[in-house]
Amino acid sequence: LFIVVVAVNSTLLTINAGDYIFYTDWAWTSYTVFSISQTLMLIVGATYYLTFTGVPGTATYYALIMTVYTWIAKGAWFALGYPYDFIVTPVWLPSAMLLDLVYWATKKNKHSLILFGGVLVGMSLPLFNMVNLITVADQLETAFKYPRPTLPPYMTPIEPQVGKFYNSPVALGAGAGAVLACTFAALGCKLN
Repeated sequence: LFIVVVAVNSTLLTINAGDYIFYTDWAWTSYTVFSISQTLMLIVGATYYLTFTGVPGTATYYALIMTVYTWIAKGAWFALGYPYDFIVTPVWLPSAMLLDLVYWATKKNKHSLILFGGVLVGMSLPLFNMVNLITVADQLETAFKYPRPTLPPYMTPIEPQVGKFYNSPVALGAGAGAVLACTFAALGCKLN
């Protein structure tokens, strides 16, 4: 029951990550922000549950429940006439597997879990998210198929200036995610 409650709450917080409205209006800005938000939701819950049970494999189980609940929720959303957007593949599972691997390989060392696990999850999830984005849906096609009202002026996106020669949303998401995921992994351990 505990894992179900935690995973349901995580799913509710990540359910709109990758929303086509945000994506088509904000492009790379939203991709980076949503990748980081999903990274942090995954790592804090998975680390908490992993250290709570002490059994390697439970982080992957946690990610699996998040995935299944997201499919159910987005399926209901799709049934209401909204597009089934690009977060439909299990992007959390490979990152959670890396977290389990670190916990198992370091003989359940929490400090290694925080440092190595946090960096691996933070750097991997934006990459898996990009593979998902490239292979699942054509965002422009989706935007034309499902038109929506014009954005008000205060919501008009501004192009992010993340660096003159270094403008990769995957690298930006992975770099920020790797730093922040360590902090959230520590939080997950501390909650126990």
